[in-house]
Amino acid sequence: MAKIKVGDEVIVLSGKDKGKRGKVIERIPAEGKVVVEGVNIVTRHIRPTRRGQESGIVKKEAPLFQSKVMLICPRCGKKTRVGMRILKTGEKLRYCKKCKEVVD
Repeated sequence: MAKIKVGDEVIVLSGKDKGKRGKVIERIPAEGKVVVEGVNIVTRHIRPTRRGQESGIVKKEAPLFQSKVMLICPRCGKKTRVGMRILKTGEKLRYCKKCKEVVD
């Protein structure tokens, strides 16, 4: 089970966007990366590949390593590590290590 999921609010811990907050748009588990809304913006030059398609310069979010972001707890509002609790039914739940509240 992933400690950071799509839709979670995270804060960037290091790099050019240190301290910025955003929602996770996409996870790339094979590479250990996440794409965060409004963070790590890169410029791409697009060439038209079909007739009628526009070319130009596009700004978009690039993936970050998952270790560079930390979950913001929805209950206490602080950046926190994520722990796992296993219920008697066998279900795994994520919880905030600071306030001990369940995140899911």
